[in-house]
Amino acid sequence: MSLDLFNVILHQVCKNESEELVVNYRSQALENNTATSNLVAELHRVFNSKSAKGFGIFRSDSEMKTWLQELKNNELNFYDFSQVAGNKLKQELAKYPFADEGILVLAEYQSLATHYLFIGLLPNSQSLKVTEGLDISATDYLDINHMDIAARIDLSLYDSEPDSNRYLSFIKGRVGRKIADFFLDFLQAEVGLDTKQQNQVLMQAVDDFCTDSKLDKEESTSYKKQVYDYCNEQIKGGEEVSIKELSGELPGHTTENSSFYQFTRENGYELEESFPGDRSTVKKLAKYVGAGGGLNISFDSLLLGERVFYDPETDTLTIKGTPPNLKHQLTKS
Repeated sequence: MSLDLFNVILHQVCKNESEELVVNYRSQALENNTATSNLVAELHRVFNSKSAKGFGIFRSDSEMKTWLQELKNNELNFYDFSQVAGNKLKQELAKYPFADEGILVLAEYQSLATHYLFIGLLPNSQSLKVTEGLDISATDYLDINHMDIAARIDLSLYDSEPDSNRYLSFIKGRVGRKIADFFLDFLQAEVGLDTKQQNQVLMQAVDDFCTDSKLDKEESTSYKKQVYDYCNEQIKGGEEVSIKELSGELPGHTTENSSFYQFTRENGYELEESFPGDRSTVKKLAKYVGAGGGLNISFDSLLLGERVFYDPETDTLTIKGTPPNLKHQLTKS
């Protein structure tokens, strides 16, 4: 991975004897060497791999925004920036019941010509190791793969497009822990690009396009399957869904000689040129999924009307050709 490291520092967030959160500040930034470069490269890779991310923008009164500007203007050095940011994080973190301890990492680096600032609170875990004398001892390590308190600012985008709605990204974290709220408060930011909404609008646009193009059931199902395949491949590869690229890969069904891309632009869908795909949303293009009342049902959309039949009058779903493993369970019970 091509990565240029400019600054990186670690501070420790922990609880004192009174169970109050405190920050133990490192005396100076870390050296830029192979070890620190590898650390930041791994942070960058894991952050990119996290599918549950939100996007935001700074509020006009954001202190973080002011500190970043001072850092850019050399009015604040990176070490001092890390201290004010660490103190702000501690104040916000103390308001929440999860109040995690951990290692606070701040890193400024460039990857593939993009300038980033990473801020994350990493779990500090323990593992066992065998010593040379074949004894067992404990060793501390940074559990990077399980980090869920982290944000990254695309400084290149922020400088070139300050009105962008996505220069700030953060991991949404585990369900029930308001990580999103916490990081927005810490950064004094607000929600920008809503990726879930973008994906839902895309699904609606695909439905409408199939209807306007007067596609029959088989054509419509095939068309949606191609959209799903494209989106799924983008998600797997860690790439964004590009509406123009998607349109170019779809068959030449048009509405008044309009491509799918033109259709979305001319009918007010307000889709971004590109955005991260949402697996749970795009899955509905190729599958029917439903859960409730003790049932959890999922089947390929191609099977509706072939092996799966729905009667809306009686609200009955009929399945012909039961999967062998399910049939075995049913006959055995």
